[in-house]
Formats: sequence, structure tokens, C-alpha cells
Amino acid sequence: MKKLAVVAFGGNALLRNGQKGTYNEQLKNVTETCDSLLSLLKQNYNIVIGHGNGPQVGNILLQNEAGKKKFGIEAMPIDYCVAQTQGSIGFLIEQCLKNVMRRHGIERNVITMLTEVLVDKDDKAFANPTKPVGPYYTKEEIVSYSAETGCSYAKDSKSDKYRKVVASPTPKAIANISLIKHLAAEGNIIITVGGGGIPVVEENGNIKGVEAVIDKDLASALAAVEIGADEFYILTDVDKVYINFRKPGELALDVLTVKQAEEYLAQGQFGEGSMAPKVRAALSFVKNGGKECIITQAGKLGDEKCGTRIVW
Repeated sequence: MKKLAVVAFGGNALLRNGQKGTYNEQLKNVTETCDSLLSLLKQNYNIVIGHGNGPQVGNILLQNEAGKKKFGIEAMPIDYCVAQTQGSIGFLIEQCLKNVMRRHGIERNVITMLTEVLVDKDDKAFANPTKPVGPYYTKEEIVSYSAETGCSYAKDSKSDKYRKVVASPTPKAIANISLIKHLAAEGNIIITVGGGGIPVVEENGNIKGVEAVIDKDLASALAAVEIGADEFYILTDVDKVYINFRKPGELALDVLTVKQAEEYLAQGQFGEGSMAPKVRAALSFVKNGGKECIITQAGKLGDEKCGTRIVW
């Protein structure tokens, strides 16, 4: 049987440091990332792709804010904005990947699936929202906004401004996961759980969107477990996982066992805004039956010695 890989595109797959996030910038970045999949495609892997959406959702929230202030247009909730980015980013990945494959004589269907991800409405993250999203506000603005919307705001660590903060709950179930597995097994390349998925809860027998942001690597790990993926790749902007990163004694890790990873996490070796969520996602995959997770740069994908391999 063909091997099945889930590949989580990191933020740099879409937007690089110093870029504004224009359409042409993202098109170029996504094309380069899709080029990195060639090694898996040429080995005839079945592939499922997850991706981030942080900057893109941020831009939509900025546009919403501008529309509200200038034209009185009601801002859309975050779950709606995540759905928007799943469509727009999925379109970019589909277009770029199809063009890459055509240049190399590879014929595969590429399908973007609008994906809801179920979270627990009683997840403790909702009681302590910490994920900053959207525009920056003055202290005076957030007083009136808090009273008007009931949303939470927190001071930015690098300025005197404030930002809205939302929960980042743990993904529990992925809509249509059996269909994703079936389509991937038939050789279709599936783009799913974009931005971690559209966050929904179950309430009185109905599905309802919520103001939250799901970690895209955790959601991709859950997808990898549910479809029985052989390998799980997390693409980021560094070649390997490091301890003492950019400090004396810096060391790149070729292999990381579950036990070692848990010890390093407890020591605070991995930054919460960067590598720690990726290592937790890798652990989630391996501890739930996955063979190995590889964290690496997109350009290194396919090299037998690429990245850091997280194994049991």
C-alpha cells in the first residue's frame, strides 16, 4: 500500500518575515513550499495538507475593524473569518500545487475541504483566553469595546496597546474525517483543518461556531491519527529542533524520544510562541499510534536525514 503522510504547512509557507502579505508574495511562498512536496509525490505518497492562517485572519480582522469604523459594517466572528481563510489559502495551495505537478508530469486531484473542528464548550481555555488576535487598541477603546461586546483584551507585551484575546481550546473531533481518509486513500491530495479548523461546539444537539483559535499543528496531528497516517511532517522556519536555541550550548537534535521531549518541555527549552506547540503536536501523534513525526524546514523535506524525528 502507498504510504500516507500529513504535512502541516507553517506560517512561513505563506508569509515570510518582513513581508506585507500581498497576494503575489503569498503566491511565491506557497509555490516554493509546494515544490518541497515533490520528493513525497515522486515516491507516490498519499498526502493530506494542513496549514496555518494567523496573518491572514489578522488581516481580515483589520479589514473588519476598518469597515466598522468607516461604514458601520458589522464585524464578522472569528469562526467565520477562519472559514474565509480556509477558502482563500486553500485556493492558493491548490493552484500552486497543481502548477508544480504539471511541470513534473504528475497528475493528481487537489481538493480543499472546508473543515469544522469540534472543541469542548467546557474546555478550560475558554475561562482564560490568551491568544491575541486582530488590531491594536488604546486603553480607552477597550473599555468601551469590552462593555459593548463582552470580549476580553490584554496588554501587548511590546507596546502600550491592547489586543483582543480568545481561547485556544484542544481539538476533539474533525468533521468528515472518514471522507478525508477515503479520498486520500484514492490518491487525492486533501487540504483540510486550515488554520486549525473552524472552531465549533455542540450545544443542545446543534453545532455552533465559537470565538476561538485552534492550534493548527494539534489539529493536523489529530487528523494524522484519525486517518492512520504513516508519517506526520511539521514544516517550520528552522532545519531542526534545538535545545538552548540561540544560547550557549545550542544543540540541534536529530532524534527526540517522547520521554526526552516531555523532559525538555518541562524545562522550558522550547518557546511557547514557536517550537513548544509543534513538539506537543508531534507527541500527540506519536503517543496515539503514529510511527514518527518530523519537524523540519520545507526545503529539507524528502532528505532522509532532514529535521528532527520524534519517536516513541
